[in-house]
Amino acid sequence: MTSVSVRDRASTPRHYLMCRPSHFDVNYAINPWMDPAKPVDTALAVLQWETLYDLYRSLGHTVDLLEPVEGLPDMVFSANGATVVDGKVLGARFLNSERAAEAPAHAAWFRAHGYEVHVPQYVNEGEGDFAVTDSWILAGRGFRCTPEGHQEAQEFFGRPVISLELTDPRFYHLDTALAVLDGDEVMYYPGAFTPGSRAVLARLFPDALLVSQDDADVLGLNAVSDGLNVVLPEAAVKLAGDLRDRGYKPFPMDLSELLKGGGSVKCCTQELRP
Repeated sequence: MTSVSVRDRASTPRHYLMCRPSHFDVNYAINPWMDPAKPVDTALAVLQWETLYDLYRSLGHTVDLLEPVEGLPDMVFSANGATVVDGKVLGARFLNSERAAEAPAHAAWFRAHGYEVHVPQYVNEGEGDFAVTDSWILAGRGFRCTPEGHQEAQEFFGRPVISLELTDPRFYHLDTALAVLDGDEVMYYPGAFTPGSRAVLARLFPDALLVSQDDADVLGLNAVSDGLNVVLPEAAVKLAGDLRDRGYKPFPMDLSELLKGGGSVKCCTQELRP
């Protein structure tokens, strides 16, 4: 047990942006989790999402809502629509045409709420591939976000961006393979990364919580932490116990219907960092 695992934990109030899955469906496939042949229960997806929404509010967090748009079934995955650091908004540019219209919908919400939005020149899918720690912005590449998108983020935010190469198409976004727990403490699944990227992670985060393949395979790392409370998919049973051992309070959630679209807790949760 390392020193980081026994220190006192504290929750910090967060500000999130979410989008109700009123139009959620799987009618195309742009990641290995999606199968248009499998029926989707939209009403159940809404119910599961509302449970997550209510939990955040009960934990003392502020949650704003983005209006869902008919014909954009993946808008529920609001984390992909932008990245907000130091009150600065880097918009998204989606790789797949099916999701392209989500980016201007997000940008319009931010402008309407007084933010200035940088419209990116290169592909990035928001917090899908950008994870913000105290010291760095970790950036995934290999399936969606491009190296040029990483450089653009570094220039815009003025923070060091660490590029990490993903190798398994099931972990097509960084937020399926890594999560920030608190400050510069992270958890990740090593098998999702190239050897070089694993070495970088080990050097930057020697006390990281390493997650098993079983927990990663149920998108257990698609989780949200406020420094104490960690909301994660309920199927990641071992991970919940490991978090408890480190002094965190896990909150397992059933978002199984949304998993049909390749997302879970984090995908539904964009953080607005002041």
